Amino acid sequence: MGDRDLTPEGFVRDAIARADGRMAMLAAVASLDLPDAWIAAGAVRNAVWDALHGYAAFTPLADVDVIWFDPARADQAVDRALENHLTAILPALPWSVKNQARMHERNGDPPYQGSLDAMRFWPETATALGARLSKDGTIEIAAPFGLDDLLGLVLRPSPRFSSKMALFHHRVVEKQWTRVWPRLRLRDGAR
Repeated sequence: MGDRDLTPEGFVRDAIARADGRMAMLAAVASLDLPDAWIAAGAVRNAVWDALHGYAAFTPLADVDVIWFDPARADQAVDRALENHLTAILPALPWSVKNQARMHERNGDPPYQGSLDAMRFWPETATALGARLSKDGTIEIAAPFGLDDLLGLVLRPSPRFSSKMALFHHRVVEKQWTRVWPRLRLRDGAR
């Protein structure tokens, strides 16, 4: 057996690789050859939280968020076509494709400079997370707020959401994260 990567990124890569269907999801998205494309948010985060909780079965996904960035193709119809293509590859999955070049308008933010910049505007630090397959087949991780909260089972608002605490708490209750992953610790403020 080869050497295991015991770094935080190594743990996240391993959790993704072991999670049911995640490698197929990553391969499907990689086949689209989109610029700055990632499987993001819950599809990645949940795999890690499931691993940290020692779950034998993985929690179901509400959707599979795919983000990418291309200002020249920011029409919502392009995203729908990409969702249809991904559904043809893996029909059992609830794909949600969003070109981050247009999402700032919906969210009332300044224009994003790329997918990682867009993640900085997401509600929770542990949700601002993405994974993709590199050309050599390894899993790349994007985490603009780092991996400490994710791996420490800390649920905290991102800096952009620290002034939107009512919305943050609503999301925690609505999504029932602390019921699904009971070892999560809620933190209201910045690190």
